[in-house]
Amino acid sequence: YDIAYDDGERELRVAKRLIRKLDGGSSDSFREGDKVEADYRGRGKFYKGKISRDRGDDTYDIAYDDGEREMRVSKRLIRKLDGGSGGDSFREGDKIEADYRGRGKFYPGKISRDRGDDTYDIAYDD
Repeated sequence: YDIAYDDGERELRVAKRLIRKLDGGSSDSFREGDKVEADYRGRGKFYKGKISRDRGDDTYDIAYDDGEREMRVSKRLIRKLDGGSGGDSFREGDKIEADYRGRGKFYPGKISRDRGDDTYDIAYDD
């Protein structure tokens, strides 16, 4: 992972074992881009799609894999699909700690950018 610290320092190719999540995130909510199944129109049949927008009020817009779209779907009608990587991946907004330069001292921060190639920018709290 590539890390951009708040104080301007940068570190490249940090091993995953040197980064850890804080607070466990918000596992009962969804984020834009999450792969999900949603009960289309609340009729009891679930279809695969992605969260296209978080409305901030426990409702989400869904872009279904078949091209359909649905707005303001209640989170009780949505279930998350496993992305295959489970809890080992990081997402923008995750609170984490990273071991700066692998020296054994972890500093708190937040994933500020997922570069899409298993590298991340981190905004540190200091």
